[in-house]
Amino acid sequence: MKEKVEAALEKIRPSLQADGGNVELVDVTEDGVVKVKLMGACAGCPMSQMTLKEGIERLLKQEVPEIKEVVSV
Repeated sequence: MKEKVEAALEKIRPSLQADGGNVELVDVTEDGVVKVKLMGACAGCPMSQMTLKEGIERLLKQEVPEIKEVVSV
C-alpha cells in the first residue's frame, strides 16, 4: 500500500511545489492511516490543514480506497 500512496503523492506534489511547499511520506499504518510531513512553505502556512484534508487526503482516498485518514506529523 505504501507504494500506491507514494505514487498518488507524486500527482499532488507539483501543485505543492508550485507554491513553494512539498509533502514527504513518513509512514502508512496497517489500519490505513497515512502520516505525512508538510515541508517548505506548507509547513508554516495557515491553510496547511485545509491542504492536508481537502487536497492530499481527498486525493489519496480516491487513489487508494484503503486509506482511512491522513495526518501531519
